Amino acid sequence: MDKLIHYRALVTKILKEHARLTHTPQKGVDAHTIFDVENNRFMMFRVGWRERKRVTTPYIYVHFKNDKIWIEEDWTEDGIATELLYENIPREDIVLAFHSPEKRPFTEFATA
Repeated sequence: MDKLIHYRALVTKILKEHARLTHTPQKGVDAHTIFDVENNRFMMFRVGWRERKRVTTPYIYVHFKNDKIWIEEDWTEDGIATELLYENIPREDIVLAFHSPEKRPFTEFATA
């Protein structure tokens, strides 16, 4: 299977599971997913109202660039990168883009 197709399917599965686990309609906050396959952008976010305050939280945002998974936003407890490693995605194919380019060489992951 083509690497990008495999990565898309895996990220889609992970985001759907996070949306399922964080969906709390009884508390007024819903989890939503967006899968823009054509442009290789995948997002899970929470939106709603909690105690008269508007909630709009980008929870996970991932896109693909240069055959790598770029994690732009990740508010999960263990980190989506950890989940990708459990699925045997090589570290050199994961970019922690929420870190500045200057800090990325100090991570265990790809720099770009």
